[in-house]
Amino acid sequence: MRLSCVLPSLGPLATPENLVRVAQRAEALGYDTLWVADRLLYPVRPRTPYPVTADGVMPEAFKIAMDPVEALTWAAAHTRRIRVGTSVLNIPFYHPVVLARRLATLDVLSGGRLRVGLGHAWSADELEAVGADPASRGRRADEFIRVLEAMWGPDPVEFRGQYFRVAPSYIGLKPVQRPHPPIYLAGYVPAALRRTAAVADGWIPSSLPFNVLDQMGRQLRQLVRDAGRDPAAFQIVYMKGFQVGEAAADEAKREPLTGNAAQVRGDLARLRDLGVAEYVAWPAAATIDDVLADLDRLRSALPDA
Repeated sequence: MRLSCVLPSLGPLATPENLVRVAQRAEALGYDTLWVADRLLYPVRPRTPYPVTADGVMPEAFKIAMDPVEALTWAAAHTRRIRVGTSVLNIPFYHPVVLARRLATLDVLSGGRLRVGLGHAWSADELEAVGADPASRGRRADEFIRVLEAMWGPDPVEFRGQYFRVAPSYIGLKPVQRPHPPIYLAGYVPAALRRTAAVADGWIPSSLPFNVLDQMGRQLRQLVRDAGRDPAAFQIVYMKGFQVGEAAADEAKREPLTGNAAQVRGDLARLRDLGVAEYVAWPAAATIDDVLADLDRLRSALPDA
């Protein structure tokens, strides 16, 4: 199982210097990929609960958010081997023709290290701010992915759909990775899972309880088979916060991926047994030095480290 981490592109730690420090330390430790999130607004009176936390409140860190593509470009410029990924770009925030060029540029500048995670967006306030229709998110997402693939494919490019149209054109700039960088989709409702199984290289869930992750992972692999695709080539990339300390945590009360090194090592082994191809660690420390120390401790807890 691969080990990756989230860059500090959100919150008060989101500075150019901190991006570089985390990126370079993660690369030195052998982490696989640097991932960044995508936030547009922190509503004062949100109309949609945050789906990850029990109380529906977004973390305070989300009040500050760097653009994910620019943050990854900066990190890629200061590293050589570690891959860079979006977890996730919210499809309704973007036009696929423009985004295709931005992502192709990032793949070229990074030497073919880009991984593309996409989501459907969930915040009514953010969807309103970008003029997106919540009711058409699914249909628009289907076309959106096809436009990306067309833009990254052979010239001349042409696309005619319900939401997007591209006149026959030469694009020229293409990603280094062929036919295109790997695409991962987030989403939990049946339609999103079917879309993921039909078109994506993998699924990128966040913070699901392990039993739910197991259940949905099995369901998704069956959907991949039903779509006539190979489930062995389909990857689950799981993201969750962690905390590795010196003392053992109470097993009856602790959150998965928290506790001492032995407990976290057991949780990582459990994820591997559930078929997770990659765990993406979300550091929660308040200082950059503590973030770096946490990445060191987590790396040493990896079962095959």
